[in-house]
Amino acid sequence: MIQAIFFDFNGVIIDDEPLQMKAYQEVLAPYGVVVTEELYYGALGMDDSAFVRAMFERAGKQLTKELFISIGRAKTDSHRRLLGDELPLFPGVVTFLKATSRHFSLGIVSMATVEEVGYVLSRARLERLFSIIVSAEDVNRCKPAPDCYSRGLEKLNDKRRLARLLPLLAKECLAIEDSPPGIEAGRAAGMRTMGVTNTVPEAALRAAGADVVAYSLADWTVDAVRLVF
Repeated sequence: MIQAIFFDFNGVIIDDEPLQMKAYQEVLAPYGVVVTEELYYGALGMDDSAFVRAMFERAGKQLTKELFISIGRAKTDSHRRLLGDELPLFPGVVTFLKATSRHFSLGIVSMATVEEVGYVLSRARLERLFSIIVSAEDVNRCKPAPDCYSRGLEKLNDKRRLARLLPLLAKECLAIEDSPPGIEAGRAAGMRTMGVTNTVPEAALRAAGADVVAYSLADWTVDAVRLVF
Protein backbone atom coordinates (compact mmCIF):
# COMPACT_ATOMS: atom_id res chain seq x y z
CA MET A 1 0.00 0.00 0.00
CA ILE A 2 1.25 3.47 -0.88
CA GLN A 3 2.17 5.58 2.16
CA ALA A 4 4.07 8.45 0.52
CA ILE A 5 3.97 10.29 -2.79
CA PHE A 6 7.01 12.02 -4.25
CA PHE A 7 6.37 14.62 -6.96
CA ASP A 8 8.72 15.88 -9.60
CA PHE A 9 8.41 19.67 -9.76
CA ASN A 10 8.87 21.23 -13.22
CA GLY A 11 6.40 19.63 -15.58
CA VAL A 12 4.33 17.99 -12.84
CA ILE A 13 3.35 20.72 -10.39
CA ILE A 14 4.22 23.80 -12.43
CA ASP A 15 3.78 24.06 -16.19
CA ASP A 16 7.06 25.81 -16.87
CA GLU A 17 9.16 23.53 -19.07
CA PRO A 18 8.70 25.93 -22.03
CA LEU A 19 9.63 28.83 -19.73
CA GLN A 20 12.71 27.00 -18.50
CA MET A 21 13.79 26.50 -22.09
CA LYS A 22 13.18 30.15 -22.95
CA ALA A 23 15.16 31.28 -19.90
CA TYR A 24 18.11 29.15 -20.97
CA GLN A 25 17.85 30.47 -24.52
CA GLU A 26 17.90 34.07 -23.27
CA VAL A 27 20.89 33.74 -20.97
CA LEU A 28 23.03 31.44 -23.13
CA ALA A 29 22.56 33.13 -26.52
CA PRO A 30 24.97 36.03 -25.74
CA TYR A 31 27.74 33.45 -25.32
CA GLY A 32 27.07 31.79 -28.66
CA VAL A 33 25.37 28.79 -27.09
CA VAL A 34 22.18 27.85 -28.93
CA VAL A 35 19.48 25.89 -27.09
CA THR A 36 17.01 24.25 -29.45
CA GLU A 37 13.77 22.59 -28.42
CA GLU A 38 15.29 19.22 -29.34
CA LEU A 39 18.32 19.81 -27.14
CA TYR A 40 16.29 21.05 -24.20
CA TYR A 41 13.74 18.25 -24.14
CA GLY A 42 16.43 15.71 -24.84
CA ALA A 43 18.08 16.72 -21.56
CA LEU A 44 15.08 16.27 -19.25
CA GLY A 45 16.25 15.02 -15.87
CA MET A 46 19.41 17.13 -15.81
CA ASP A 47 19.93 19.85 -13.24
CA ASP A 48 20.97 23.38 -14.20
CA SER A 49 24.65 22.66 -13.64
CA ALA A 50 24.76 19.57 -15.86
CA PHE A 51 22.66 21.22 -18.56
CA VAL A 52 24.73 24.40 -18.81
CA ARG A 53 27.98 22.46 -18.87
CA ALA A 54 26.63 20.11 -21.55
CA MET A 55 25.47 23.01 -23.73
CA PHE A 56 28.81 24.81 -23.46
CA GLU A 57 30.71 21.63 -24.25
CA ARG A 58 28.49 20.94 -27.25
CA ALA A 59 29.05 24.48 -28.53
CA GLY A 60 32.80 24.19 -28.01
CA LYS A 61 32.81 27.15 -25.64
CA GLN A 62 34.85 27.61 -22.48
CA LEU A 63 32.92 27.83 -19.22
CA THR A 64 34.78 29.40 -16.31
CA LYS A 65 33.63 29.18 -12.71
CA GLU A 66 32.80 32.88 -12.65
CA LEU A 67 30.78 32.65 -15.87
CA PHE A 68 28.95 29.58 -14.60
CA ILE A 69 27.88 31.43 -11.44
CA SER A 70 26.83 34.48 -13.46
CA ILE A 71 24.74 32.37 -15.84
CA GLY A 72 23.05 30.63 -12.92
CA ARG A 73 21.96 33.93 -11.41
CA ALA A 74 20.79 35.27 -14.77
CA LYS A 75 18.77 32.14 -15.47
CA THR A 76 17.03 32.35 -12.09
CA ASP A 77 16.13 35.99 -12.73
CA SER A 78 14.90 35.23 -16.24
CA HIS A 79 12.78 32.32 -15.07
CA ARG A 80 11.10 34.38 -12.35
CA ARG A 81 10.30 37.14 -14.82
CA LEU A 82 8.85 34.67 -17.30
CA LEU A 83 6.62 33.12 -14.64
CA GLY A 84 4.65 36.35 -14.57
CA ASP A 85 2.05 37.48 -12.08
CA GLU A 86 0.05 34.25 -12.12
CA LEU A 87 1.92 31.01 -11.58
CA PRO A 88 1.26 28.46 -14.37
CA LEU A 89 0.33 25.58 -12.08
CA PHE A 90 -1.22 22.60 -13.83
CA PRO A 91 -5.04 22.36 -13.67
CA GLY A 92 -6.20 20.33 -10.70
CA VAL A 93 -2.75 19.92 -9.16
CA VAL A 94 -3.45 22.06 -6.08
CA THR A 95 -6.65 20.15 -5.36
CA PHE A 96 -4.81 16.84 -5.76
CA LEU A 97 -1.96 17.97 -3.51
CA LYS A 98 -4.28 19.14 -0.75
CA ALA A 99 -6.35 15.97 -0.90
CA THR A 100 -3.39 13.58 -0.89
CA SER A 101 -1.60 15.50 1.87
CA ARG A 102 -4.37 14.47 4.25
CA HIS A 103 -3.71 10.77 3.64
CA PHE A 104 -0.09 10.39 2.50
CA SER A 105 3.28 11.94 3.28
CA LEU A 106 4.22 14.19 0.35
CA GLY A 107 7.63 15.17 -0.93
CA ILE A 108 9.20 16.95 -3.88
CA VAL A 109 12.07 15.27 -5.71
CA SER A 110 13.42 17.63 -8.32
CA MET A 111 16.58 18.54 -10.19
CA ALA A 112 15.64 22.20 -9.83
CA THR A 113 17.48 24.33 -7.29
CA VAL A 114 16.06 24.64 -3.80
CA GLU A 115 15.76 28.40 -4.42
CA GLU A 116 13.58 27.86 -7.49
CA VAL A 117 11.36 25.27 -5.79
CA GLY A 118 11.02 27.34 -2.64
CA TYR A 119 10.11 30.47 -4.58
CA VAL A 120 7.21 28.80 -6.37
CA LEU A 121 5.94 26.93 -3.32
CA SER A 122 6.02 30.12 -1.27
CA ARG A 123 4.09 32.08 -3.88
CA ALA A 124 1.56 29.28 -4.23
CA ARG A 125 1.38 28.80 -0.44
CA LEU A 126 1.99 25.08 -0.77
CA GLU A 127 5.08 24.61 1.45
CA ARG A 128 3.15 23.15 4.37
CA LEU A 129 1.89 20.25 2.26
CA PHE A 130 5.34 18.71 1.79
CA SER A 131 7.26 16.77 4.43
CA ILE A 132 10.53 16.89 2.50
CA ILE A 133 12.14 18.51 -0.53
CA VAL A 134 15.02 17.05 -2.51
CA SER A 135 16.65 19.50 -4.90
CA ALA A 136 19.69 19.57 -7.17
CA GLU A 137 21.88 20.50 -4.20
CA ASP A 138 21.09 17.22 -2.40
CA VAL A 139 22.63 14.77 -4.87
CA ASN A 140 25.63 14.43 -7.16
CA ARG A 141 23.92 12.50 -9.96
CA CYS A 142 20.90 13.60 -11.98
CA LYS A 143 17.93 11.52 -13.05
CA PRO A 144 17.76 8.75 -14.32
CA ALA A 145 20.11 7.83 -11.46
CA PRO A 146 18.03 6.80 -8.43
CA ASP A 147 19.97 9.00 -6.00
CA CYS A 148 17.35 11.75 -5.70
CA TYR A 149 14.51 9.35 -4.86
CA SER A 150 16.66 7.33 -2.50
CA ARG A 151 17.60 10.58 -0.77
CA GLY A 152 13.95 11.57 -0.59
CA LEU A 153 13.07 8.33 1.19
CA GLU A 154 16.01 8.80 3.57
CA LYS A 155 14.85 12.33 4.43
CA LEU A 156 11.28 11.18 4.97
CA ASN A 157 12.31 8.27 7.17
CA ASP A 158 14.54 10.56 9.24
CA LYS A 159 11.46 12.66 10.00
CA ARG A 160 9.39 9.55 10.74
CA ARG A 161 11.98 8.30 13.22
CA LEU A 162 11.87 11.62 15.05
CA ALA A 163 8.10 11.22 15.25
CA ARG A 164 8.63 7.62 16.48
CA LEU A 165 7.04 6.13 13.38
CA LEU A 166 8.28 3.07 11.52
CA PRO A 167 10.33 3.82 8.41
CA LEU A 168 8.78 3.28 4.99
CA LEU A 169 10.01 0.94 2.30
CA ALA A 170 10.64 2.14 -1.26
CA LYS A 171 7.78 -0.02 -2.54
CA GLU A 172 5.41 1.96 -0.31
CA CYS A 173 6.23 5.16 -2.21
CA LEU A 174 4.84 6.51 -5.47
CA ALA A 175 6.94 8.73 -7.76
CA ILE A 176 4.99 11.02 -10.10
CA GLU A 177 7.00 12.17 -13.11
CA ASP A 178 6.62 13.82 -16.52
CA SER A 179 9.77 12.46 -18.18
CA PRO A 180 11.37 9.09 -18.97
CA PRO A 181 14.54 9.84 -16.91
CA GLY A 182 12.32 10.63 -13.92
CA ILE A 183 10.35 7.40 -14.31
CA GLU A 184 13.59 5.45 -14.60
CA ALA A 185 14.95 7.14 -11.46
CA GLY A 186 11.86 6.26 -9.42
CA ARG A 187 11.90 2.67 -10.66
CA ALA A 188 15.61 2.29 -9.96
CA ALA A 189 14.97 3.45 -6.39
CA GLY A 190 12.39 0.67 -6.00
CA MET A 191 9.30 2.89 -6.06
CA ARG A 192 6.02 2.63 -7.93
CA THR A 193 5.72 5.18 -10.73
CA MET A 194 3.09 7.29 -12.44
CA GLY A 195 3.83 9.19 -15.61
CA VAL A 196 1.86 12.32 -16.48
CA THR A 197 1.71 13.33 -20.15
CA ASN A 198 2.38 17.02 -19.47
CA THR A 199 5.68 17.03 -21.35
CA VAL A 200 6.20 13.86 -23.39
CA PRO A 201 3.77 11.40 -25.03
CA GLU A 202 2.28 8.40 -23.26
CA ALA A 203 4.38 5.97 -25.30
CA ALA A 204 7.65 7.46 -24.03
CA LEU A 205 6.54 7.18 -20.39
CA ARG A 206 5.37 3.60 -20.86
CA ALA A 207 8.63 2.70 -22.60
CA ALA A 208 10.48 4.03 -19.55
CA GLY A 209 8.50 1.58 -17.40
CA ALA A 210 5.79 3.74 -15.80
CA ASP A 211 3.31 1.58 -13.88
CA VAL A 212 0.51 3.94 -14.83
CA VAL A 213 0.22 6.87 -17.23
CA ALA A 214 -2.20 9.72 -16.53
CA TYR A 215 -3.26 12.56 -18.78
CA SER A 216 -3.85 14.94 -15.87
CA LEU A 217 -3.61 14.84 -12.08
CA ALA A 218 -7.01 16.55 -12.13
CA ASP A 219 -8.44 13.12 -13.00
CA TRP A 220 -7.00 11.48 -9.87
CA THR A 221 -8.29 11.17 -6.31
CA VAL A 222 -7.03 9.61 -3.09
CA ASP A 223 -9.30 6.62 -3.68
CA ALA A 224 -7.93 6.19 -7.20
CA VAL A 225 -4.35 6.12 -5.91
CA ARG A 226 -5.26 3.49 -3.32
CA LEU A 227 -7.19 1.41 -5.82
CA VAL A 228 -4.54 1.42 -8.55
CA PHE A 229 -1.49 1.06 -6.31
